[in-house]
Amino acid sequence: MLTALDHVNLHTDKPDALAQWYENILGLERGPRPNFSIPGIWLYLNDQPVVHVVEVDQPPEHAAVSLEHFAFRAEGMAAFEATLKQHDLQYERVDLTEIDVDIVQYNLRDPMGTHIHIDF
Repeated sequence: MLTALDHVNLHTDKPDALAQWYENILGLERGPRPNFSIPGIWLYLNDQPVVHVVEVDQPPEHAAVSLEHFAFRAEGMAAFEATLKQHDLQYERVDLTEIDVDIVQYNLRDPMGTHIHIDF
């Protein structure tokens, strides 16, 4: 039986730039990574490496990827929205109220075009 989502793995030809985006926008932090044969960066949320960035020679073709999005739960919605505005990032805010839940989603894309939503 599954107990949790462990991590997502993203391929990019610009690993440092992608990692910096996740650090600056989502607040993830670089941390230890095993010495794999391919270069990469692990980004941590608290003590869990949740985004694994893998360096590739060519940018991946988005048409070949079936992942539509991944999501994080978060706190501090006003500060997060201020960060998005400070970095002049496009996003869509969706207030989910019609099914008797109190969730606000921020939908945005990382520099590689990966769709992410942050749930408050």
